[in-house]
Amino acid sequence: MIAQELEVSLHMAFVEARQKRHEFITVEHLLLALLDNPTAADVLRACGANMDELRGNLAQHVDKQTPRIAADRELDTQPTLGFQRVIQRAILHVQSTAKKEVTGANVLVATFGEKDSHAVYFLHQQGVTRRTVVQYISHGVAPTTPSPDDNGTSEDVRIVLYNDESTPMEFVATVLQEYFGMGKEEASETMLEIYRHGKAVCGLYSRQDGESLVRQVTAYARDNGHPLRCAAVAPEATP
Repeated sequence: MIAQELEVSLHMAFVEARQKRHEFITVEHLLLALLDNPTAADVLRACGANMDELRGNLAQHVDKQTPRIAADRELDTQPTLGFQRVIQRAILHVQSTAKKEVTGANVLVATFGEKDSHAVYFLHQQGVTRRTVVQYISHGVAPTTPSPDDNGTSEDVRIVLYNDESTPMEFVATVLQEYFGMGKEEASETMLEIYRHGKAVCGLYSRQDGESLVRQVTAYARDNGHPLRCAAVAPEATP
């Protein structure tokens, strides 16, 4: 069930925590180990993370905030509930998709469930979100980072979904989750925006990635018998 490369990463996380006599192994320990995990590291780089900066922030936090076991006490490093939840969440997700192995990339996605953790805080500092990670894992597409005025560049496009009279709301919500990496709550809000206002912007992408995503979404809708319209629009052409 757990891929060999992930087993190695988990083992190294525990080894390092024990060597430093840490009382707990946390979500931050886990993310730190994922920086050296092949599949997770590939996703993080593709999503624009500065790996050195992320490693430094995590290492500093782990060193300063993790309680240590005194030298005269028996060494017994325990995983926190957050650590356990991340692993369980990744396993359950893989089981639900009928895949055979849990990889570092799956664990990376599951980490975002610990919203109040410093691990997620540090990822967000790098501009890495659950949405960008899921999009890259599922479709090999990483969104363009918006400019400060959120207008993008002349080479960027916004992906817009349009309302129609035939496509079920549930199908639109599925598209938003599977192709745009949205959580259920965000997908629900975006879906309602589409139905209330006739359209909604679902993300900013490079032109090549955006046009590829449009083709994928359109093909998926047609394969399921729905006329859902998806388009790549220049930033200045959208409100």
